[in-house]
Amino acid sequence: MKFSTNYIFYPDNKSLEKAVEHYKSLNSDDLAENASADNRSTVMDNFIYTRGNFEQHRYSANVFESARTFLQALLTDDLRNESASKWAEIHNSLGNILAAQGQNLRDADLYKQSIASFTSALDVISQADSPLEWAATQSNLGTALQALGRQEADAKLMNKAIDAYTAALLEYSRKDTPEEWSIVMLQLGATFHTYGSLLKGNRTFQKAVVSYKNALTELDADLYALELTATHNNRGAVLHHLGESEENADRIEEAIRAYETALTVSMEQQLPFHLAVLIRVNKATANSVFAEMTKNTSLSEETADEFELIIACFPHAIQPLCLKHCEEQLLKARSLASGK
Repeated sequence: MKFSTNYIFYPDNKSLEKAVEHYKSLNSDDLAENASADNRSTVMDNFIYTRGNFEQHRYSANVFESARTFLQALLTDDLRNESASKWAEIHNSLGNILAAQGQNLRDADLYKQSIASFTSALDVISQADSPLEWAATQSNLGTALQALGRQEADAKLMNKAIDAYTAALLEYSRKDTPEEWSIVMLQLGATFHTYGSLLKGNRTFQKAVVSYKNALTELDADLYALELTATHNNRGAVLHHLGESEENADRIEEAIRAYETALTVSMEQQLPFHLAVLIRVNKATANSVFAEMTKNTSLSEETADEFELIIACFPHAIQPLCLKHCEEQLLKARSLASGK
């Protein structure tokens, strides 16, 4: 079946930030200065947190090419023989840099190089000797596989991503590493969602719902506002699609409640405004589905009014394809409201 368009959010990629900082620490002062964050001005970015797993928010994207060249040059046989842990650490940093370039350029080969880099790191670190480093590498591998699988619409890659995240959870726990555990749960939910969309599988959607529910147990609005908003919104998105797949209006109602919670957190914590607008778009789209399922013409009219308001009041906060989606949904809702 054809699922409604909805929008998911991606959390800050702290592994990518760590990779850039690692590169800076290994480099000379003058080159490191060129890779430093520039916080002197605020740039309006209505795509932030929506582009994918490897968004780079705090540094110039130009840093990736120099970092990639520099880190690749360090990966010698001598280093591997001298210090397997350093060799693995550099491979982890390189893998994240390559994946960021792959996302920027939509280059599958760069993603594959990233995956190979994480795999090389796993060749020299073991779960028994370095459990947390091993888990972090498995998580990095899962994120690269997820990103490439989403770009290529490849169910096999999504399944491999699930395996990698599941491996990471052998060492990450809610008790001992709650932040890492919750972020892997968030990413696992997104992976199950995409995998379910490719397979048209309700059971996989249900696994995504459970993963998001798990993530919510350790996310605090003050400390993890973006992650909490993303988890509520993304949980709404998968419930939205599960409701359509099952033709179950109760699921759609649950999705609407999840979107409402995401909107509340986003506004209260003053996250970038376009995220709140996208959540409103998601909620209005779910309302339209619910109105159609329940043959509620008055709700269809309210939904049409909401889309009209979004288009009129927030043109600066939505992307062109999202605007097109809103225009199409407005016409659909008007048609349903008129009984046509």
